[in-house]
Amino acid sequence: MKKYARLLLLGFCFMITSPVLSSNQTETPTTVPDKTGMSSDVITLAKKMGIGWNLGNSLEACKGNIAGETLWKNPVTTKALIDSVKAAGFNTVRIPCAWSGYIEDEHTYGIKPSWLARVKEVVDYCIDNDMYVIINIHWDGGWLEENPTYDKQDAVNKKQKALWEQIAIYFRDYDEHLLFAGTNEVRLGYDTPAIENVTVQMSYNQTFVDAVRATGGKNTWRNLLVQTYNTNIDHGVDFMKMPVDPTPDRMMVEVHYYDPYEFCLNVDNTVFLWGKNFTGKGTIRRGQEDFVDKQFGRMKSAFVDKGIPVVLGEYGVILRSSLKRKDYIRHIEARNYYLNYVTKAAIAHGMVPIYWDNGGTGNKAFGLFNRATGEQIHRDAITAIISAGEIE
Repeated sequence: MKKYARLLLLGFCFMITSPVLSSNQTETPTTVPDKTGMSSDVITLAKKMGIGWNLGNSLEACKGNIAGETLWKNPVTTKALIDSVKAAGFNTVRIPCAWSGYIEDEHTYGIKPSWLARVKEVVDYCIDNDMYVIINIHWDGGWLEENPTYDKQDAVNKKQKALWEQIAIYFRDYDEHLLFAGTNEVRLGYDTPAIENVTVQMSYNQTFVDAVRATGGKNTWRNLLVQTYNTNIDHGVDFMKMPVDPTPDRMMVEVHYYDPYEFCLNVDNTVFLWGKNFTGKGTIRRGQEDFVDKQFGRMKSAFVDKGIPVVLGEYGVILRSSLKRKDYIRHIEARNYYLNYVTKAAIAHGMVPIYWDNGGTGNKAFGLFNRATGEQIHRDAITAIISAGEIE
């Protein structure tokens, strides 16, 4: 890092070119810093990103060391789908990605060129639509996501560094429309973390930043996302320490929001209504509008007001289409109200909202589009989300 800093200060042009680390390479190729197409700092870029959508349960699909884009029952992603997402009004696509199942050399963690090329193909579907794109290391069998412990720290950081060096080098020539996010929901359970867990989780964020910056080129100025512990708002406010970054004003924080759990994620139909206008059977009184404002306000005070934009990387409500017709009609109204309120509140608090779509459009799923054709299946939900960004 000291050598890298001297190169920046002296403007010394040193270049070793390579499109990607091969399985027998041990050094990190670097290029001279290149700011072309990278003029926007995080505050400027966050304002450009608009409202986003997740290509969930596709490129991150894996089971152990087995990975495949259709493994979790979604079809192969097409340009027609991304075109439809753009036409619906979304301006950012978060692409959760798995990498571990595509490693061809376990000693160097070399990623198969064919998988890097496939991720690039999907990224390009978005870039061709002038959209912003986020790629990450997402779930990936849990090697990173479930191990914020001292006994796993060195091994996980070694793999984290190796993978991000390759990803960063492969995508180094992309302009600011492409962002990197180091992890996803790193946690050891769902309770308040121990100091050990937070310390190790933050080291994974630092390793990510160091690995990307060391590759030079446009990655010197690339906007990066780092995550709070378990992407949890409370843990972020209470424990988050930003990584050290040699490039100032190029880092955002990511959190997720599925509160209240009973309404957003619980697969039974006990709670299917939310909001001040809904009462009676199926209504929850915890985690209402005032709680949304309180939580997002905490993120604004802790990060946004300090010049660190926040990306709401996931949020949403499962569809409960198995409800009786009368209850289902009310559920749709409450679901759309929630999506509109949370999206609008996120924007009002300086956050970039990115809806979680896992593909399925039926019962207990989050999907908005037919993944095979791109057709808008739940136009009402899409309208609820997109209209939240309209200037009144």
